[in-house]
Amino acid sequence: MGNKECIFCDLQSLDRQRIIDENNLAYAIRDGFPVTKFHTLFITKRHVSDYFGLTQPELNAINLLIDRQRELLNKSDESIDGYNIGINCGETAGQSVFHCHIHLIPRRKGDVENPRGGIRNLIPGKGSY
Repeated sequence: MGNKECIFCDLQSLDRQRIIDENNLAYAIRDGFPVTKFHTLFITKRHVSDYFGLTQPELNAINLLIDRQRELLNKSDESIDGYNIGINCGETAGQSVFHCHIHLIPRRKGDVENPRGGIRNLIPGKGSY
């Protein structure tokens, strides 16, 4: 199930106090290097390298956690105006931890000068269309 050299596998047994929500197949933690306040990661309990290795039950489990956290965050922080959901698959796409995890990044009005394009801005100059 786990990988001895994986921080997200280790976290499930060695650092459980970081887990803020979970179900049978996935868990959620606040990002250790947040882009914005309440930046949250959704991680499969099974060691799988990226999104494309997930089973349908794992996708469903992650989506349930994302919905629960979004609802909780909307109630607890009225400054949240939107969200980015992101997944890095492969080193070329920026993945640095090769255990599937999905980012939920709360956004607030004015947090960047021009948010148009959202994730398209990963590649400079591609956010404007």
